[in-house]
Amino acid sequence: MDYKEFLDDEIFGIISRASQQLGYPAYVIGGYVRDRILARRKPKDIDVVCVGSGIELAEEVSSMLPRHPKVQTFRNFGTAMLRYGDLEVEFVGARKESYDRTSRKPVVENGTLEDDQNRRDFTINALALSLNEEDYGRLLDPFGGIEDLESKLIRTPLDADITYSDDPLRMMRAIRFATQLGFVIYTPSFEAIKRNRERISIISYERITEELNKIMSSPRPSVGLSLLEKCGLLDYILPEVAQLKD
Repeated sequence: MDYKEFLDDEIFGIISRASQQLGYPAYVIGGYVRDRILARRKPKDIDVVCVGSGIELAEEVSSMLPRHPKVQTFRNFGTAMLRYGDLEVEFVGARKESYDRTSRKPVVENGTLEDDQNRRDFTINALALSLNEEDYGRLLDPFGGIEDLESKLIRTPLDADITYSDDPLRMMRAIRFATQLGFVIYTPSFEAIKRNRERISIISYERITEELNKIMSSPRPSVGLSLLEKCGLLDYILPEVAQLKD
């Protein structure tokens, strides 16, 4: 399936040329692809994954842009970011992750595009568009993300229990996306949230508050609060509200 029309900003052509020059296959992945397919507002945040060094790719792209915008690097995470006009582009090398049960910070290794898609939270966020010359604009959808967009379904790419246990913040993200987009959480995935709800205790208050604020600023925050109550997360993140409901 070809989605070249979604790569209509000149930045994509520049990233494509830079990745070809370095020999790093590159793809736009995640929220930008999801929101363009849903015909939501045109996103200003673009996530690019490459099979190689994301930092090197960002620096190469900067060298090709007018005024050579500053590249912010986060070497501990292997990521880099630059601003071009009103766009914010983040670059990361494809990676695979493994987790310790006491932390949501993964052990990271270099990986393939498939590895990187495997580590994504939901099928609708694992969608990728190729920026490579030979198949520019081709959609890579290994988990049926397009079908889930059409069905308005929030579903994890891999085993939901592992996905939520590895990074428990994803449970709140599931509820946030369901609330923002008007989607339904896949029943086995929702049951996995119930089973893993206690794992939210390893997440910092700041990260929980950030997700909760996004839920509360959605068009129908009551939907999110209802989901938080039904899965039992409300008892952990807002115990005072949960007690009022008893």
